[in-house]
Amino acid sequence: MTKSPSSSWTVSDSAELYGLPRWGAPYYRVADAGEVEVNLGDEENESWHSMAAMIGELEERGIEAPVMLRFGNILEHRLRLLNESFRKVMKAAGYQAPFKGVFPIKVNQQHQVIDQICEFGKQFHHGLEAGSKPELIAALSYMHDPEALIICNGYKDKEFIDLALYAVQMGLQVMLVVETVGEVPLILERSAALGVTPRLGVRMKLSTPGSGKWVESGGDASVFGLNAEQVIQVVDLLKEQEKLDCLELLHYHLGSQIPNIRTIRTGVSEACRVYVNLVREGAKMGFLDMGGGLAVDYDGSQSNTTSSRNYAVEEYCADVVESVMEICDKSDVAHPTLVTESGRATVAHYGVLVFNILDVSGAPTKLEVPELPENAPNELKYLVEIPHQIKANNLQECLNDAVYYRDEIRNRFALGLVTLRERALAERCFAVIVKKIEKATQDMERVPDSLEELSAARPDIYYGNFSLFQSLPDNWAIDQLFPIMPIHRLSEEPLQDGIFADITCDCDGKIDHFIDDSGSKNSLPLHDLKDEESYHIGVFLVGAYQETLGDLHNLFGDTNVVSVEVDEEGQRVYGHEVQGDTVADVLSYVEYDIKEMTGNFRKLAERAVRQSRITAPQRKIIMSAFTEGMQGYTYFENQ
Repeated sequence: MTKSPSSSWTVSDSAELYGLPRWGAPYYRVADAGEVEVNLGDEENESWHSMAAMIGELEERGIEAPVMLRFGNILEHRLRLLNESFRKVMKAAGYQAPFKGVFPIKVNQQHQVIDQICEFGKQFHHGLEAGSKPELIAALSYMHDPEALIICNGYKDKEFIDLALYAVQMGLQVMLVVETVGEVPLILERSAALGVTPRLGVRMKLSTPGSGKWVESGGDASVFGLNAEQVIQVVDLLKEQEKLDCLELLHYHLGSQIPNIRTIRTGVSEACRVYVNLVREGAKMGFLDMGGGLAVDYDGSQSNTTSSRNYAVEEYCADVVESVMEICDKSDVAHPTLVTESGRATVAHYGVLVFNILDVSGAPTKLEVPELPENAPNELKYLVEIPHQIKANNLQECLNDAVYYRDEIRNRFALGLVTLRERALAERCFAVIVKKIEKATQDMERVPDSLEELSAARPDIYYGNFSLFQSLPDNWAIDQLFPIMPIHRLSEEPLQDGIFADITCDCDGKIDHFIDDSGSKNSLPLHDLKDEESYHIGVFLVGAYQETLGDLHNLFGDTNVVSVEVDEEGQRVYGHEVQGDTVADVLSYVEYDIKEMTGNFRKLAERAVRQSRITAPQRKIIMSAFTEGMQGYTYFENQ
């Protein structure tokens, strides 16, 4: 749908239209030049840079969209925000133990992310959480801070346990969290064999349910953790082996992206009651691990909807500290070291996917009625007359007539009484009628529901150079909403209503739900395309889970990745460049032998030479195209 332009449109209008101040501050803003800027400095020393300029400079370097931009300073700020918020609240409340954050590797397992978390988190002794043997190996390779925690969740075999125990022996604070009662004998057996005293935690399945999309991660429906009876079984097993002093940590997890602070408070209170009772059972204790759940305000509504949260980070910290202090003080139990496994809230803001638009399909831009041949069917002649009859007082009547004659022509086509060319003329004329009706409704105080629905059902389709399944799998799988907007041309009013289709051959490869003040909407305001000018779209807050969960649908691989920072003089520096998957890369992932494929194609080309279908010089050109294609980007390339 196309709207009429406003002469007073400003960049502030664009910022408000896309909600950027609500979900993007303090990291992103719209500049006076009409481009999205990112702050590559910090809150005290801001350094704002155009994302559109970044894309232009990357293209000059041969790095094309789609590209994942990572901003290390934002990651550092998110770590600092969480740690300093807890420290501030604890100091003000008189809390008698520290905060120790850990990052769950599963949220973004990319090497650069883990490396930077270890680097930026040193000053806070921020640790890592590993839920598998590969993740533990990654953690042990980069987390060497003797004061930081490495929390081991998940199911553990002998090798997993041995690695954790060796790390304890080498001076690292590695906690083995018991997920099943059956793990206890194996852990004690391996600790005795290696002569290493284990540091143990137990994961409790609270009765408190979660909230939001992952409501079943907590409560009785949860598939992880031990119920009250099983926790006591673990305590008794440790008592029998005189190892209860090894039990130091209670862990629970209510789910990811918890939007309601009340759920968080209720869970903390229940867990703290369990903690106090474990102390009374004689366990050493000392650590309360509250898992993840700290939410990201994707839609900027600051509400308890699934894509938002009704609390700020400092409020989250204050409510947790207050709840724990109240119960521990009344029970005369020392305050535990508080641990959170906040992953989404740590890395979501860190990543932005930028893709270019290849084409757009939608309503006609001109309101010209097509000319008809002399022998056109009557239904088509009647349809052509309707645009000339449209007035403010007969819009519904004109629409009814247009639908009737269009459907009649379709029916006659099915019977072989109308040609394909005539049907095409009818479709074109119908589109012109709808667009003229839409234009006429813009001056109406009240638009009839049927006409509003007609407009809403006809967004333009913008074809984006990306794979939804590779880069934004949560949008497809769980209807996760991400902030999406153009990164330039924001001084212009966007007059088209559009949705995005990716370049996979799948009907699910589309984005047709977007954040809105009232929850979500079915289209996004966009600009028309200009000749010889790229149109770039940014998908924000995608640093959590998306890179890890992406798949190879239609064999579209990982996108290009670039880290953007500034040097001491404030100049942009592009580093940690990771080239996106080539065609050969993704074919090898699904077990193709590249040499064999090349050999098979060479045989085909040689056979064509023998059959005089192509010449020998043509074979050379064809083979070159084949081998170059193997090394090309899996996405659309401009050159």
